Amino acid sequence: MKKILVTGANGQLGRAVRKEYAGENVEFINTDVVMTDGITTTLDITNIDEVMSLVKEAKPDVIFNCAAHTNVDKCEQEWDLAYKINAIGPRNLSIAATETGAKMMHISTDYVFEGNGTKPYTEFDQTNPISAYGKTKLEGEKFVKEFAQKHFILRTAWLYGDGKNFVKTMLKLSETHDELNVVCDQKGSPTSASELARMMHFLEGTDNYGLFHATCEGDTNWADFTEEIFRLAGKKVKVNHVTSKQYKEMNPASADRPAYSILENYMIKLTSGFMMADWKDGIAQYMREL
Repeated sequence: MKKILVTGANGQLGRAVRKEYAGENVEFINTDVVMTDGITTTLDITNIDEVMSLVKEAKPDVIFNCAAHTNVDKCEQEWDLAYKINAIGPRNLSIAATETGAKMMHISTDYVFEGNGTKPYTEFDQTNPISAYGKTKLEGEKFVKEFAQKHFILRTAWLYGDGKNFVKTMLKLSETHDELNVVCDQKGSPTSASELARMMHFLEGTDNYGLFHATCEGDTNWADFTEEIFRLAGKKVKVNHVTSKQYKEMNPASADRPAYSILENYMIKLTSGFMMADWKDGIAQYMREL
């Protein structure tokens, strides 16, 4: 029986991974920083001794690192904590993976790019993060490359699933607002956690190690994405398209976001032909399940 250790198991991607493998002969070692469901083992990935002890005892075949400090604004004020979770944590897991011979799959982000591009970023384009979140996630990537002998790094973007996310936030706001201001000059590819889990499942069974981009196909902006969410939900809410500058003036504490976050899944297509769903198909499926 294959054993898979999942960090951040209570998050939306961790849940999607378990659903993706449902019915298969797989034993999951579900871990998170806090036990909330009675079946999750507590694990502080920033503590090397805790990580080594658990991994050596569990002896997983694969480690899925779905844990991260993803609050982009808070990362600006909590640099040390963000660095510990987003960089030291992957480092510790990578060391343990190599020690036990496990495969290491780490989830990264589009925020490693500056976001001033004009064509989709491939895995070979120069990184230059502009936020604490992006900088600490890039450091995590470097540690995984350095310490995990058998590693997969998957950069994703605009993720939504079973948990707190942009889609649910917009739907909740629609219950009390007739109109909403949403940024229209940031481009990206909304990505379903179930689609990302499907790619993780596919790659995990291979020796096709390395760096991959992993987003749904196609692209949009936050305002148009919101309008599609409301259309699918049958919500009659006006979406006011505002610029990032206008939004920043209304919310001065917000961190800078990449204006252009479109990733090209170049390596997975080139090496295997695997394709993720179009973003419109992904959100339509998600809304049906909601």
